[in-house]
Amino acid sequence: MEAVTAALSANIKRLRAAKDLSQEALALHASVDRTVLSRIERRIANPSLLILARIASALDVPLSELVATQPDANRD
Repeated sequence: MEAVTAALSANIKRLRAAKDLSQEALALHASVDRTVLSRIERRIANPSLLILARIASALDVPLSELVATQPDANRD
């Protein structure tokens, strides 16, 4: 379980940075509170499936990419 949490945190940070989004901007696009996003990235919070779906949609990636333990090298 720890590996999934670590991957989730790293993937959100990586994808957010790739799109040059601040936590605040991503949170706004995903309709989640910035503090929730911060807690997810710091591995303090365990988000619901609904929140993960909102984040994935805001990042324009499939939900599976958020929890993947290996980044998808074929992704643009």
